[in-house]
Amino acid sequence: MRKGGGIAPFVLSKGKWRAHVCVDGVRRTRLFPTRRAARDWAARTEYEIHNSSTIASGTLFGDVLDRYAREVSPAKRSHAWEVRRIERFRSDPLAAIPIGELTAGDIALWRGDRLRDVSAATVLRDMNLLGAVLTQARREWHLIEKSPLPDVRRPKAAPPRDRLPTADEFERLAIAAGTDLARPTARALHAFLFACETAMRAGEIVGLTWGHIDLEARVAHLPMTKNGRPRDVPMTGAAVELPGQLPRCDPVFGLSSARLDALWRKLRDRALVAGPRFHDSRAYALTNLSRRVDVMTLTKISGHRDLKILLNTYYRETAADIAKRLG
Repeated sequence: MRKGGGIAPFVLSKGKWRAHVCVDGVRRTRLFPTRRAARDWAARTEYEIHNSSTIASGTLFGDVLDRYAREVSPAKRSHAWEVRRIERFRSDPLAAIPIGELTAGDIALWRGDRLRDVSAATVLRDMNLLGAVLTQARREWHLIEKSPLPDVRRPKAAPPRDRLPTADEFERLAIAAGTDLARPTARALHAFLFACETAMRAGEIVGLTWGHIDLEARVAHLPMTKNGRPRDVPMTGAAVELPGQLPRCDPVFGLSSARLDALWRKLRDRALVAGPRFHDSRAYALTNLSRRVDVMTLTKISGHRDLKILLNTYYRETAADIAKRLG
């Protein structure tokens, strides 16, 4: 028994060892596959609690970022992006500041420098990652008592895009892509056209296999989506025809996300159209589908759990178009 307490420090439970730590009123517990791993964690945790202020003042923020990339990011669907961004953070002056000395002024200075190079939306994503790291450092690692981030003004994001691909742009893209679907550039346009019918994201489309598509039921099954849940996507008649025109292979479109992105940029340059982004296909599809189904059905198709995002970001029908339908 541990002095001053009634809980054994290590307890075998269902084949795993549970370590208990109680120091200065701070309690921690965790399961481990071996007693040695439990003892190592307990010793390290006791040291961290006893010396929390010293550890906080001496741990560089860059090292905290690295720890987050190792221990927290792998469990996220955004793992790859987070690791790449954390690698970039390592070259920022913020990384050289001890986390206990990191101030709102330091982050504000970084924000201003970053805004000179990238958009406000990119800086907001970066700040969200910083916030997640600082929250983890405060809540679970106990390296700081308060995060400085809430005291930093966030940049105002640009208004959502309000344009859709035009008929002329579709025609130019088709001419530039050609009709030989054995060629990757033509398949990239085919993927865009499929997205314009289904409102599926680029990453969802390139992951489609023939086992995911039921042409008779006109449904594409997505086993994993951006929000971490599966989704069944109803397909229009035009969408059903598009996969059958491709050379038979798995995945259906024969492209990776990176390859599709590169081919799409190349196709736009060749077609001399600067406006459309691949993701505009999602808004194009949802705007067209909104004329045929109610808004609740539309959320079922798109997979949105926040109706406000669907209406403010992806529904892009103009007032003039709505007026025509009013008669």
